[in-house]
Amino acid sequence: MVDTILKEFPLSDIGGQMMEERIRKVAYTKQEVDVIVSMAVQKAVDEARKIDEASMAKHNRDATVISMILGFTALALFVDGLLRLLGIIPPFMEIDIDVLDKIVERVEGDVIDKLKQVPIQRLFKR
Repeated sequence: MVDTILKEFPLSDIGGQMMEERIRKVAYTKQEVDVIVSMAVQKAVDEARKIDEASMAKHNRDATVISMILGFTALALFVDGLLRLLGIIPPFMEIDIDVLDKIVERVEGDVIDKLKQVPIQRLFKR
């Protein structure tokens, strides 16, 4: 029923011609549309590159700061362990890893035993 009403709907030629002229004035040709689309694509690509460069710069800056923090922390922990190992810093939670005293005791014991075995006069003769 709607189809028959639309088919029989009266249209004036004056209005139809005016609309066609108005459409021709406002409408774009295929070449103009292609140019507009290519310009829009180029603008979008340029904007995407700017966003990508900005995000990579932010990532590099953040990664550098994180690496500096991790490096400083690792270096501080290494130095702390080294100083505890050498006995310069006191033990932490009564965990003594001081090896310097043990090395000194062992070397003193070995050297004193060796010195006792060699007569002192023999050392001064040479």
